[in-house]
Amino acid sequence: MLGKKRRNVLCRATCLIAAIAIAQSGKPAAQSAPPTSAPNASFYALIPPSSRVVAPDFTLTDLSGRTIALSQFRGKVVLLDFWAVECGGCKIEIPWYVAFDRTYRDKGLAVIGIDMYAESPDVVRTFMAKSHMNYQVAIGNDAIGKQFHVEEMPLTLLIDRSGRMALSHVGIVDRTQFENDIQELLE
Repeated sequence: MLGKKRRNVLCRATCLIAAIAIAQSGKPAAQSAPPTSAPNASFYALIPPSSRVVAPDFTLTDLSGRTIALSQFRGKVVLLDFWAVECGGCKIEIPWYVAFDRTYRDKGLAVIGIDMYAESPDVVRTFMAKSHMNYQVAIGNDAIGKQFHVEEMPLTLLIDRSGRMALSHVGIVDRTQFENDIQELLE
């Protein structure tokens, strides 16, 4: 897990980046268009199916006491979100992920949140309740951080129905593009 000093620096940096994006665009950072090098180019794109690798499996216990193993979600598209209560960018994205969960759960999307700052379960539960997070959330650890190369947050992955990583994105996602990616994976 990230050290307290390092996570505070990362949180401040994320908030600063979001503030700069807001100031430059006049819109919330989450709605800003990502920088592009060509018209209609995407800042990130789904990994082609032939190039995808299987996501590493893990087993954690969620805050309700249920076991979460990534392998149990084969056949579903998984949105795997590494986040923290004190992460500014995470606070921007989580309402989107709550909406995606509501909209696409019955179509085969599974959202899993993993808190990586080792915040107490009570702090995380309180945040979950305020944010209406009705999906599984667990407290992460150093081992899962290493497995998924969690060095900055938010870190969000999309895993296809075969358990292969289709997208890994550090920072605030483009909500519209990300939803399009989810829809494509659900087809």
